[in-house]
Amino acid sequence: MFRAIGIGYSRALPSAAALNWVLKDGLGRLSRCIYTATLASAFDTNLKRVRFSTSVLFSLSIGVELLTPVFPKYFLLLATIANIAKQISLACYLATGSAVHRSFAISDNIGEVSAKAQIQTVCFDNVGLLLAATLNILFRNNQRLLAALPFVVYPIFSAFDLYGIYQGLKHVHLQTLTKDRLESVINIWIHRQYIPSPAEVSTKEGINFMWSRGRELLPIRIGCLNPERKIPKLSLTTLRFLKDEDLYFICMESINNRSAIKDHGILLSLREGAATSDVIMGLLQACYIRKGLLRDINNQENYFEDCDSSNSVISEWLLLINESKRFAQADLDLLIDNMSGLGWACKNILLSTKEQARYSFVAD
Repeated sequence: MFRAIGIGYSRALPSAAALNWVLKDGLGRLSRCIYTATLASAFDTNLKRVRFSTSVLFSLSIGVELLTPVFPKYFLLLATIANIAKQISLACYLATGSAVHRSFAISDNIGEVSAKAQIQTVCFDNVGLLLAATLNILFRNNQRLLAALPFVVYPIFSAFDLYGIYQGLKHVHLQTLTKDRLESVINIWIHRQYIPSPAEVSTKEGINFMWSRGRELLPIRIGCLNPERKIPKLSLTTLRFLKDEDLYFICMESINNRSAIKDHGILLSLREGAATSDVIMGLLQACYIRKGLLRDINNQENYFEDCDSSNSVISEWLLLINESKRFAQADLDLLIDNMSGLGWACKNILLSTKEQARYSFVAD
């Protein structure tokens, strides 16, 4: 370690050694700053996925640190990489810790829950130190085995640690509403006339890995129109019928410029000044629209192929817009009341940076 930072060489200056060490820690803190600034909204909207991903990153950083005795010449590089990963993991742990503890604070005793979480951490750290000291004493006469021991123990305990974190996050029942959680609640409401509890939605949500989620037909996106994608004629028709009192609009969007149903999605675009109730209302209407479009999948294939040339399809689309809005208006108050009764925080919807984009309306 000292050789890597410049100590021990006749021409090495103490200031150079100090600079190397500061550079290692400085890059870690800079990376932590950039990470938190870039993914600030993800700590709320994708808390479980971010928390578990950074836990994996932390475990990998420990593995990188174990490589430093094997490659002493690259100590500074390996230590810097490990420090960057640890700083990012620490940033996520601190940012998401309060939300995780709040989910377990049934009686609003978040201070007590946080204190007990710290006690658990300290206890397991001490157990780990005791185990490490015991193994060092047992194998002190076999230096070869002692050198290889960390590489044997590390993957086993890392797997146990990640499994424990995964199981723990499955029992974190967040009452805050994101776009995905609200959509899950609304889908169950539309099809079963039933509001799921935060625990039920949390079980369905899981860690929510993006690569493990199968893409559903007609996914709903909150945001603005993407000018780089082909804008369907139905969307242009919707824009022409916008009114000054509308606080959102719903239209179709093409995902990859093809005409099949799997290549389309539904866009909910919010206007500046839209309140939380407007977000719930818009997503509720969008789910009713998707239900209407998916009523007969075979017919809908032709629906999207002919939507740019058939006036009847445009008329059907406008009729579907009006019917879905009527259904959403009829359900809105009952939906919000039932959700609030089950503990859902309906006063605010946590949206990602892209979902927070708004449009402005200028009437002629």
